[in-house]
Amino acid sequence: MTTQRSQELTEKLYGYLAEDEDARVCKDIPDSACNDQPQAFIAHLIALSMTKLGDSLVSARLVLPWILTSLGAPSAFISALVPLRESLALLPQLIIAQQLRETPIRKWFWVAGSIGQAVALVGMLFSVLALHGSALGWAVVALLTVFSIARGVCSVSIKDVQGKTISKTRRGRLSGLAASIAGFLSVGTALVVLFAPSLFGTTVSEGNTLVFVGLLGVAAVLWFAAALTYAQVPEVPGATEGGGNALIEALKSIRLLWQDKQFGSFVLTRALLVSSAFAIPYIVVMIQRSGEGSLTSLGGLMLASGIAGMLAGRFWGRWSDSASHHVMAAAAFIAVAVMAVALAFYTLASDWLAQQWLGGLLIFVAAVAHHGARVGRKTYLVDMATQDNRAEFTAVSNTVIGLVLLLGIVLGAVDAYAGVEAVMLLLIVLGSVAGLRALTLPNVQQD
Repeated sequence: MTTQRSQELTEKLYGYLAEDEDARVCKDIPDSACNDQPQAFIAHLIALSMTKLGDSLVSARLVLPWILTSLGAPSAFISALVPLRESLALLPQLIIAQQLRETPIRKWFWVAGSIGQAVALVGMLFSVLALHGSALGWAVVALLTVFSIARGVCSVSIKDVQGKTISKTRRGRLSGLAASIAGFLSVGTALVVLFAPSLFGTTVSEGNTLVFVGLLGVAAVLWFAAALTYAQVPEVPGATEGGGNALIEALKSIRLLWQDKQFGSFVLTRALLVSSAFAIPYIVVMIQRSGEGSLTSLGGLMLASGIAGMLAGRFWGRWSDSASHHVMAAAAFIAVAVMAVALAFYTLASDWLAQQWLGGLLIFVAAVAHHGARVGRKTYLVDMATQDNRAEFTAVSNTVIGLVLLLGIVLGAVDAYAGVEAVMLLLIVLGSVAGLRALTLPNVQQD
């Protein structure tokens, strides 16, 4: 009886969240997975919401640099965080995809990757308690390497599992809902961090170790819980043909970039969309250089990003289910607009950029654009691919983007020699081209 009630509740919740009450949509998934789709949708939603919240708590763009700066780590470690976090989560995926291909049930890759990320965060927690300065920097960089590689395992496997368990036209709203839920919870966390000075009698910027340990500890628990939740996803066995040496098969897969024109065009567009990912850190740099304010505090930045995710996630998700290429284009143009406005204020009226309300608005809009770019390109890739090539497409795309993200180190050099203005102009050009290219992509949701 309890199992039946639980199933009925899952069905009702799925019908409400996925807007799928009248007739179960089962496009592009095996018939055997159709009846289990509500359970799969809810399990995906809970697991993704927890890990997205965890991402906001240990952001390599914000929280980890704040921790290292507060606890005396040299700036060399801080500049390495984002390239390591982003590229190492993507570069190994070609080899991982081949291993995934040889395994009929693939959700366990995601479970293992989630546990790996949790373990790495526990290591960071103890490092924050025991280490300081360069020793802490080395420890965090090493553990971030483990975290990022484990993240890569999750990234390449979840798209394959989603493609087998969640119907086309429901995948975008799944990602959007998870982003909105995580954004809502992130707002609450940000408020706690903002009020931490009065709670603990110190400021976050002074390096309140208790606050940092709390963020890392909660994030670790979230990833452990997400692993347990994802293990409940009902997955049907997938095809295992095409096995071989992982490295050889990985190198062969690169040919997809020029053999499949639609895929190659998408990867190029996605590479240009990286400009939206770099927009937020450099807008923050301009705000900080224009003058100190509460919006440059850890809690303020987390609050702006959390509100953006909470409000924008479901909107982007619903739109992605009908035209994800338009979502990518809109996100690119919004990112370009906010970068142009920020640059104009920085060069012509920096005092205005130091105003709390303006800085917060710019960060909010940039975060909205970044969420749109992520939801749009993820939905486009999953819907463009088939069950036979989805893992391979994901791995090739992510490997190329991993190499592109490493070029983010070059942006630091451009900033040092030509100024942040040159960096922003370069990102504006790349974002504009990305938006124009996204408009030329075919609509895979209507195929």
